[in-house]
Amino acid sequence: MRTLSTPVSLEEVNEPDWPRSWRAYACLLGCFFLMFNSWGLVNAYGTWSSYYVGHSLRGVDQLELNLIGSTQSFLVLLFSNPVGRLLDAGYARTVIGCGTFLVPFGLFILSVVHPSDIAAVSSFGPIWATQGLVVGLGMGTFFVSSSQVASTWFPKRRGLAVGYVACGASVAGVVYPFMLRSLIEALGFNNAVRCVAGLTSLTCIYSFIFCTPDPAHDHHEPKRWRALRTWFDTEAFHNKAWCWFTAAIAFMFFGFYPIFFNLEEVSTPYLDLALQPLINHQWASVRGFGIRDRTSASATSMNVNDRPLETFWLLAMMNGASTFGRLLLAHFSDKIGALNMHIGSQFVASLLTLILWSLAGSENDAIAFCVVFGVFSGMVIGLPPASIGHILNCTYMTADTKHLAKKKLGHWTGMMYTFAAIPALTGPVIAGHLITQYNTYITVQMWSGTNLMLSFACMLVARWYLPCTNGRNAPSEIARIVRRQKEPLTEKGKGGTETGSPEALSQAPTRVPSNVPSRQVSTDRIV
Repeated sequence: MRTLSTPVSLEEVNEPDWPRSWRAYACLLGCFFLMFNSWGLVNAYGTWSSYYVGHSLRGVDQLELNLIGSTQSFLVLLFSNPVGRLLDAGYARTVIGCGTFLVPFGLFILSVVHPSDIAAVSSFGPIWATQGLVVGLGMGTFFVSSSQVASTWFPKRRGLAVGYVACGASVAGVVYPFMLRSLIEALGFNNAVRCVAGLTSLTCIYSFIFCTPDPAHDHHEPKRWRALRTWFDTEAFHNKAWCWFTAAIAFMFFGFYPIFFNLEEVSTPYLDLALQPLINHQWASVRGFGIRDRTSASATSMNVNDRPLETFWLLAMMNGASTFGRLLLAHFSDKIGALNMHIGSQFVASLLTLILWSLAGSENDAIAFCVVFGVFSGMVIGLPPASIGHILNCTYMTADTKHLAKKKLGHWTGMMYTFAAIPALTGPVIAGHLITQYNTYITVQMWSGTNLMLSFACMLVARWYLPCTNGRNAPSEIARIVRRQKEPLTEKGKGGTETGSPEALSQAPTRVPSNVPSRQVSTDRIV
């Protein structure tokens, strides 16, 4: 946020809104692929899970199956802090190179350890180690890199650039499941995984070549790598806005992931990660809004429609709306402010979860929820890096400290996501217990909606500690507005002291000042 009192350099004034170098847009596409192969693969895990539960891991408990996807999301968030710090130090090529090797390697090894016989039962350990651990470690290097590297090329369009990059997750949530599901029927599971690994390899190699930060971007090399402050910036803990926003992201991950990872017999291969906690095949099937294709079990429906809509289309609608929302709202985030847009989107998403989703009683209601919520949830899950950049710009505003806002972007963003790793891992466990204990979806609907509302409240508190566009902080600005509204009432209540009133005019002097001494003065002189 730029303030009136902040000095602006001539270089920043002359900086174009859009980069003129082709490398910036090649890098933007590469960052799109980084998100495509990080959260996008987590989105597609439901396809693997639905295959496992009916074939190779059909005797494994659902919570163990969810552990594979939970491990991936946990590692992606856990390694956000060290990855962000390495990016700030200038090791983007090394970090992305590690993920370029680990993600395709883990998928290729998965196709080897998995039995080729469709009727064979596999062991849970090798599948978890390859798909959950190895692939998850690789995806952990991609997530923060995607937004951080793109932001260096688009300083004046950071929110828009991050919005484009975030679309990689929702697009992959459609591409990978379609690809895997079709190839399993045509080639078998192992060959289908190899084809997915091949596509992942091509996109990762492109990202490794073109995802390099802007050469003009300043890097912050630490003096000692073993120092605790190198990995945890203590200044962030003294920043109240950052602390409250980190709490908001923790509540957001608490409420967004539970249903996807803990519903019994869940199969949500096409749902965007930001949307998976809120709707799934089983919910739509049980409520009678659609049908699902399962290998080992059939769904029992209440109030089944004559021609129920296949639940995949509900998820596809939500994914498409999510992509549209990321692009549309990203354009407004640079004008309104990333954090302001984040607060508004979070509030709408929480209301939709608490009201529209819980009260959905027909197929049309379900479709309306998928479309409307998809628009806002895409921005909710995609804006945190841009919001952290907004907080940094408001924190380091002087000419001497302004450069720190860019240097610490990756570090502060990584720390924020690292603290959200535990909620992302434990949230599904709590939601799974609620479903098992009460055997109803209203518990998870209220759980997700309440956490999203708490996230909105924490974002409001974070915004309270940030300055407005005129340089004043929020409390003083509100006090100034209230004082201005009270002044006319106070002036009218003085009853004769206001110069514009008739009483004040009647008491004004009407004679022209004279140089002749008054009578009282002359009397004093005589005495």
